[in-house]
Amino acid sequence: MLGYDGRELLAVFVGGALGTAARAAAETLAAPEPGHWPWATFAVNIVGAFVLGYVATRLPGTSYRRPLLGTGLCGGLTTFSTMQVEILKMLEREHFGLAVGYAAASVAAGLGVAWLGSRWARR
Repeated sequence: MLGYDGRELLAVFVGGALGTAARAAAETLAAPEPGHWPWATFAVNIVGAFVLGYVATRLPGTSYRRPLLGTGLCGGLTTFSTMQVEILKMLEREHFGLAVGYAAASVAAGLGVAWLGSRWARR
């Protein structure tokens, strides 16, 4: 298989499936209404950024836990594309302040919690 570790690919697949299922559940339970803050997407992206900061700092690259949790779980859980679509919908409906606030808060909070996750992993 051209140098790929099948167990690593399986770890990414399983983590991705779990992350995607968690994101879908969050979106189903807290579907955003037009013109309102999309809390479900914001929450999963912030949680994913924190977990990724922790995992990238704490777990060794040779462990299957890193692809499972970092690439798989966080990759399936977080969703930059959904955030972009939500921002575009806000702009189309002329909710300019909401769109700018959501974009800025998502980037700032994501970077902040990734840093916190990394700091926590180093304790």
